[in-house]
Amino acid sequence: MKWRGRRTSGNIIDQRGGRGSGGGGRRGGGGPGLKIGGVGAIIVVALGVFLGVDVSPFLGGGNSGGGIAGDPTSSSGAPNRIDDESEQFIAVVLADTEEIWTDIFRQSGLTYEAPKLVLFDGQVNSACGRAGAATGPFYCHADRRAYLDTSFFQVLSERLGARGDFAVAYVIAHEVAHHVQNLLGTLPRVNAQRQRVSKRDSNRLSVMIELQADCYSGLWARQVQARFGTLEPGDIEEALNAASRIGDDTLQRSAGRAVVPDSFQHGTSAQRMRWFRRGYDTGDPGQCNTFETSRL
Repeated sequence: MKWRGRRTSGNIIDQRGGRGSGGGGRRGGGGPGLKIGGVGAIIVVALGVFLGVDVSPFLGGGNSGGGIAGDPTSSSGAPNRIDDESEQFIAVVLADTEEIWTDIFRQSGLTYEAPKLVLFDGQVNSACGRAGAATGPFYCHADRRAYLDTSFFQVLSERLGARGDFAVAYVIAHEVAHHVQNLLGTLPRVNAQRQRVSKRDSNRLSVMIELQADCYSGLWARQVQARFGTLEPGDIEEALNAASRIGDDTLQRSAGRAVVPDSFQHGTSAQRMRWFRRGYDTGDPGQCNTFETSRL
């Protein structure tokens, strides 16, 4: 992805290394590979991924909507300045999501409100409760913020085999897609449904949410290329590989567990790749309706 020297978003809040409130751990650094301190942190995050820890508690289940232990902003109330390459890359991707979704919303007569993106290491407080490294990237509907533990991207590359800067871009675009779902009312509606059905049906609704976010991510990638021409050969393959590596079936096999379809909350590798590709190939948000399809 051609990202150097491009516009960056002002909606980054950097809590790494204890910045702001609720931060903790060592400051990450380097390029989009996003280094972390210590093998232990890698193992903790990897276990969270392999054991199926997901963002469903932050999408209306579990302890979602818990009390706020602290507001993740700097003492001045403004986002921290961008001061390393990792954050710059993330800020460029976030800026691209802002421009693309602003245009898409405008075409439908809507106004897009960009989310804040909070970078943290170790632990973080959100309006959905306190989260740790094992949670991985998540979106909190209650405060309309995306949260990224920067160590996840090293796990994505080194432990899961999803390498390349566009694999990282895909993850960021996926979390922003949850924000899009929130703005459109999809998340509140589905969260309410999940409270009224069985665990099996709740999981299936979660899969629909996640696959739609994958489709929106593919749509975003298509629009980025059409508008900015920043994709490079192999970028889409990097995103598809990342989608494949974090499918529920692949993660369960990698953890040495039996594959249990009824437990899936994100979708299989094949499904995640297919819906990302659908969004990329069509460029049409209407083609991302995972709730009215005969085939997930």
